[in-house]
Amino acid sequence: MNRPLQTGLSAAISGTVVSVATTAVLGLLARTEGKGALQPTNSTSHWLYGEKAGSVRHADVAHTLVGYGTHHASSIFWAFLFETWLASRPPRPPLVMLRDALGAAAIAAAVDYGLVPKRLTPGWETVLSKRSIAATFLAMAAGLAAGGMINDELRRRS
Repeated sequence: MNRPLQTGLSAAISGTVVSVATTAVLGLLARTEGKGALQPTNSTSHWLYGEKAGSVRHADVAHTLVGYGTHHASSIFWAFLFETWLASRPPRPPLVMLRDALGAAAIAAAVDYGLVPKRLTPGWETVLSKRSIAATFLAMAAGLAAGGMINDELRRRS
């Protein structure tokens, strides 16, 4: 299989792991902060619906589907960059994979909350504390590392 296609497929796997893991963590953290479990996902639709998106507590197509779709696409984007980095290096042991994933998640956090316009942030800041947002980026790192290890194993088997 050619390298760009392999990297894209790897990013789809890693990005899905990241998306599912971080969505679960966001929901749990929102509940611990007395918010609705779907509010962080709904808040990600703020690029389309404005700041009020984070106040929506129930599931609906406009906020939840758009928010999750946006988050999933973003997760695949960051996973693509991470998988491109991994493809240019030999397979690594789990702790080195986690170190690299922590670096990638730190870059994602810096870009998402330091460089992009407010309308393009994940929107979690309208619902969650900074501590919970930081914990979510740690979950992102864990998801990237897990996805990277899954992809290493898949490549080894093929």
